[in-house]
Amino acid sequence: MAASPRPPLGRRFGHLLGAYGLLALTALLFLAFSLALPDTFPTLDNISAVLSNQSIPAILALGAMIPIVTAKFDLSIGYGLGLTHVMTMQLIVAEAWSWPVACLVVVLGGAVVGVFNGVVVEFAKINSFIATLGTGSILYAFTGWITNGARIVPGSHGLPAAFTDLYDSRFLGLPVPAFYVLALTAVLWVLLERLPLGRYLYVIGSNPRAADLVGIPSRRYVIYAFAGSGLVVGVAGVLLAAQQRIGNPSVGLDYLLPAFVGALLGSTAITPGRPNALGTLVAVTILAIGLAGIGQLGAQFWVTPLFNGATLLLAVGMAGYAARRQLRQRRTAPPRTRDDVPEATS
Repeated sequence: MAASPRPPLGRRFGHLLGAYGLLALTALLFLAFSLALPDTFPTLDNISAVLSNQSIPAILALGAMIPIVTAKFDLSIGYGLGLTHVMTMQLIVAEAWSWPVACLVVVLGGAVVGVFNGVVVEFAKINSFIATLGTGSILYAFTGWITNGARIVPGSHGLPAAFTDLYDSRFLGLPVPAFYVLALTAVLWVLLERLPLGRYLYVIGSNPRAADLVGIPSRRYVIYAFAGSGLVVGVAGVLLAAQQRIGNPSVGLDYLLPAFVGALLGSTAITPGRPNALGTLVAVTILAIGLAGIGQLGAQFWVTPLFNGATLLLAVGMAGYAARRQLRQRRTAPPRTRDDVPEATS
């Protein structure tokens, strides 16, 4: 049997540029800021600060990515982050719960909210933008009801040291939240790239009709995706409570835009054209470097939202281009058989 011809050099270069161009840009951006700020930017203290400050946005971006795999969007994650971190403080401070129990209840509660989002989207047949925006508003109402619009502040005894160490501790000389991000990225990479679950989710997101034809129960797996997103939001809420040490009912919305910037921009890297965990990690890294660099250069306060908004527009445009490019390649590729997608039992 004759070997299939190798693709042209230009196409191979284009594939490498599409897959690893954002990673190369990350390295170049770090180099540029290091040359511009040699005394402050390429230092261990700065790297540690960036890893610590950007860990929660990175975790939230990974959580936002999961429903995007199925071509759905969870706009409630910012509101969910606010509610989960307030609930963590409420249970530990006001209700005097043991902090491990409080954290477990909050994380599981986040998953329940995700299941509810999935049920509303799939069974009520409401567009995911509208549905999750509505449920997010409900979550924000619960946050205000719990706090009565005020902050939850611990007493003079403060919070348990073991709880705050969830965020403040270090491992191998680096902030431990950075390792949470790496662990979550690894888990999502395995789930999406190496297990049937991920293949089902990708098929649902790219071709729902094909998913139905091969017997994939789309409703169930979309609900799984939203549940995973909610679970990750619960984890991020616990870490935010350990970081801030107060319950702020309005803090969650500040994380919504960066999360979607990271998730959408990540779909242009490593595996262009589809959301993926490694690409999201690269995207949040370049965002963290960019925000840290412009901050140290003395940019005004309004530059950060400008940077996030412009990057979001760029990310959506690049993600759309990558998806169209992948579709063109798929049309010119040999036809796939039913065996390429594993069947699923309902």
